[in-house]
Amino acid sequence: MPQEDDQQELHHSILALLFEKVRGDMFPSATVLDLIEQRLRPEDVQEYTQILLEKVRSDTYPSFDHLRRLTQFA
Repeated sequence: MPQEDDQQELHHSILALLFEKVRGDMFPSATVLDLIEQRLRPEDVQEYTQILLEKVRSDTYPSFDHLRRLTQFA
């Protein structure tokens, strides 16, 4: 059981780090977004989509890649 808890904690730590990078980067790398999406669990989807929505809302000409990524969760 402790191993499972450690794995869960590591998963959340890695995603938190990647989410922070995406939030802070005006043009987040597709590689980082791909890495996030490969590791998303159902409980992580809301935070991830909120980050992308914030990016789209704040940009006059939103990234087509961000819009495409969002639509796959709709």
